[in-house]
Amino acid sequence: MKIAFLGLGNMGTPMAANLAKAGHDVTGYDPATPMPAGVTGAISAAGAVQGAEVVITMLPNGAILRGVAAEVIPAMAPGAVLVDCSTVDVDSARAVAEQAAAAGLAALDAPVSGGVGGASAGTLTFMVGGPDAAFATALPLFEVMGQKAVHCGGAGAGQAAKICNNMILGVTMIATCEAFALADKLGLDRQKMFDVVSTSSGYSWSMNAYCPAPGVGPTSPADNGYKPGFAAELMLKDLRLSQQAAGSADADTPMGALATLLYEAFVEAEGGRGRDFSAMLPRFEARSRS
Repeated sequence: MKIAFLGLGNMGTPMAANLAKAGHDVTGYDPATPMPAGVTGAISAAGAVQGAEVVITMLPNGAILRGVAAEVIPAMAPGAVLVDCSTVDVDSARAVAEQAAAAGLAALDAPVSGGVGGASAGTLTFMVGGPDAAFATALPLFEVMGQKAVHCGGAGAGQAAKICNNMILGVTMIATCEAFALADKLGLDRQKMFDVVSTSSGYSWSMNAYCPAPGVGPTSPADNGYKPGFAAELMLKDLRLSQQAAGSADADTPMGALATLLYEAFVEAEGGRGRDFSAMLPRFEARSRS
């Protein structure tokens, strides 16, 4: 299949490389990143999509997605499918889908879970929104880049699933870190803590697959000096998207709101060092009343 891949950062580079390794004809464009092996570079996004059957984007945010879509949709071949694997707001995903449909094209929002490791290993999970026929076209590519693709519904459904999933992740990761910090102060051995919780009601992905305490459980960033795989800045971005969606849908998500505040403090106020939760209570109470 002839594929254009736009956005070859930490995630896009291994995804495009895996498609090329599988025998697909991949043309890439990124203004700041070299092309991976097997991917032919283009001098512009519009040039990259010429003649492509599927155009895949992996971009930082909804505003950039909208700008790229406005540039490439007029240049795409009739009947081509635009597959956006970025994590963006639901409104942007739906706006791009409408723009594609008006041009006689199909669009899928297909954000991923699995991080850089999953992108490299080809074990990502895709959460997909859009038309059935477009999903069927893209499914063989999802199967190369990942281990599972779930068709969640119409335009925007993939982004909705990703936002809800990552709100859960943000909340459970905070609780897991707090529990280990408490266990340390209570004098509990970390391995014993893991052995109990990982097989009890505290079981979660944050505990069992990505344990924040070094030396216990499967290898995680905690075992590599906390070098980020999925950076805290990206988690904050996703939590903010969850709160934006909650506001639009008139949904009450107090734990999601509190997790957002904690990540804001961790990333922006304390440079990744954290701070006393009591100092955040006034902000949280004010946001809860608003």
